Amino acid sequence: MKKFSKRILACAVAAALAAPMTASATNGYFAHGYSTKSNGLAGAGVALPEDAMAAATNPAGMVWVGQTGDVGAAIFSPHRSYTVTGNPSPPPAFGLMPGTVDSDTNYFLIPHFGMNWMLDSQSSVGLSIYGNGGMNTDYPGSANSGAGTFYGGAYGGTAGAGVDLMQLFVNGSYSRKINATSSWGVSVIAAYQRFKATGLAAFANSTYSSSPSNVTDNGYDNSTGFGAKIGWQGEVTPGLTLGASYQSKLSMSKFDKYKGLFAGGGNFDIPATATIGLAFKTTPTSTLAFDVQKIFYSDIDSIANPLLPNIQTAQLGTSNGAGFGWEDMTVYKLGYQWSTSPAWTWRAGYSYGKQPIPSSEVLLNILAPAVMEQHFTFGFTNKLSPTSEWNFAAMYAPEKKVSGANPLSPGQTIELKMYQYQVEASYSWKF
Repeated sequence: MKKFSKRILACAVAAALAAPMTASATNGYFAHGYSTKSNGLAGAGVALPEDAMAAATNPAGMVWVGQTGDVGAAIFSPHRSYTVTGNPSPPPAFGLMPGTVDSDTNYFLIPHFGMNWMLDSQSSVGLSIYGNGGMNTDYPGSANSGAGTFYGGAYGGTAGAGVDLMQLFVNGSYSRKINATSSWGVSVIAAYQRFKATGLAAFANSTYSSSPSNVTDNGYDNSTGFGAKIGWQGEVTPGLTLGASYQSKLSMSKFDKYKGLFAGGGNFDIPATATIGLAFKTTPTSTLAFDVQKIFYSDIDSIANPLLPNIQTAQLGTSNGAGFGWEDMTVYKLGYQWSTSPAWTWRAGYSYGKQPIPSSEVLLNILAPAVMEQHFTFGFTNKLSPTSEWNFAAMYAPEKKVSGANPLSPGQTIELKMYQYQVEASYSWKF
């Protein structure tokens, strides 16, 4: 038992260290789900707790999963590119070199780890560690003026351009039964962010930025903060369970190395989310889950501020500085699971959410082309023994494009494009 506990602790530490390496651009920059079982259901599960990662969706569910642990990892493969058509206007217009450019890095590791301990038959405490989401682009540059990623090189330089945003959540939860069919829960979330930007030299001057030396190519900067999540679930009629959760906005420390890029002097808080849903037991061996999630991107200035007219009326880094122009996102997640034997459970899912980038905001969102709208998922669980099981999930997000005019170079059109794959496996155990 002691050796087993040490191995579990080692897994937890590994997950905590590796999770900041994630790069998820699925529902905006949020992950579509946080455990292998949930990901097999397209991220649904606010009313269907199944493992020690349930607190990531709804802490109220943890008291129903018992004394259990879960450790796993996904390989996430987003394929990002942009295409520019039309000749660039001469300066002072901000024209881009016509053509199609692909982002280079296409594979990322996304681990997770969870444990849940029953305090008694009515309450539990849990620990869940997971990547909340992120964004990565790394477009190649060129030594030839006019032939790089952007006209004249990467945003005015010869190096490549891109961003790397990573988020890690450490979620400590408490859950308690209200009666035999309902419960409530609360989580305290410690969050960590890491960010860097490269190749934004064209904006690193006093015309565009309030702090030109803190716009680009300053390496990684770190940000920490806290927030909370509350949740409830209850069986309202035999076979039908409802669930709801709300995660507060996480107030994060500022990215000082990029205070001339992000609005509010480097502010990059994590937006609030709200989720409601149901789990309907269609037969003794099958369940239908349906969630609706709202992500409040519009509450974060550095994410929501539009490019125009802000880039003309305020410097980057000020409270009204230009941002990515993202809108709020509503995501619908539908999943179905069924058992064919005591050892095998199967899952399938589909989610849809209108992507958050308006066609007027394509210029800066070359760096953050979070245009995905649909996810198709599949998964299964193989029960190895009464106390252990393997889980698997796969996701495909079909190609989505968003096009719009280059607002700083009349006559040019920019098209953002992405498609994604993900495969994931985890091991769960009772103790």
